[in-house]
Amino acid sequence: MTTLARWRAAKEAETGEKDRRPYLASECTDLSKCEKWRLEIIREISKKVAQIQNAGLGEFRIRDLNDEINKLLREKRHWENQISALGGPHYRRYGPKMFDSEGREVPGNRGYKYFGAAKDLPGVRELFEQEPPPPPRKTRAELMRDIDADYYGYRDDDDGILLPLEEKAEKMAIQQAVAEWKEKQARGDTATEEEDEDDIYTVDADVDESSKQVSNDDPMGLLGPRFTAHVPVPSQKEIEAALLRKKKQELLEKYGI
Repeated sequence: MTTLARWRAAKEAETGEKDRRPYLASECTDLSKCEKWRLEIIREISKKVAQIQNAGLGEFRIRDLNDEINKLLREKRHWENQISALGGPHYRRYGPKMFDSEGREVPGNRGYKYFGAAKDLPGVRELFEQEPPPPPRKTRAELMRDIDADYYGYRDDDDGILLPLEEKAEKMAIQQAVAEWKEKQARGDTATEEEDEDDIYTVDADVDESSKQVSNDDPMGLLGPRFTAHVPVPSQKEIEAALLRKKKQELLEKYGI
């Protein structure tokens, strides 16, 4: 063994084992030592958080630093639990919350956290974008508050738009009905007029024979004048048809068609 090796072994025997932080926090039963290791972990976390602020380190280095910080945070939590178990202060209960640079609480305080430039890594930015809150849902009372006469259409005639449209549609319907009636009337009256337009001066054979017989019976005309009806007397059906045509004509004149 060289002198340097012996000196190093002596130093490790004196101070090295005592100053090395235990792997498990449960192995340390001294409260002051637990406080010491907790403060050492906090200093390491602060150092790495300052390093991770540099976005020029590269994606892989930033991810490694963020993983190391989260590992130290878990180790710090174990030491805090051990301190609480040994009768020390409850740091987790009264400890301050973690906030980002904008003053917002770091998302996922109980899980994996992102620090510094790690929040701008691909796939991480979407985790910090909060969805807009859904619109508030109205209650039944608020919905019923907007229901009035306009909702049921009771005031549609007061807007000055519906009535002119209805009048226009009514006139078009009347014109169409009158046109159809005229067309039917023109086709039906053609045959009727041909039958009705008889020669009013024609005398039936029976009437002619009777007049001849009268003239033979009274050659001097002593029995007084005798009249012959040259206009045919209309029947009951013909009278009803004439009244119907007159009534239709009055309706047409009334509506100005």
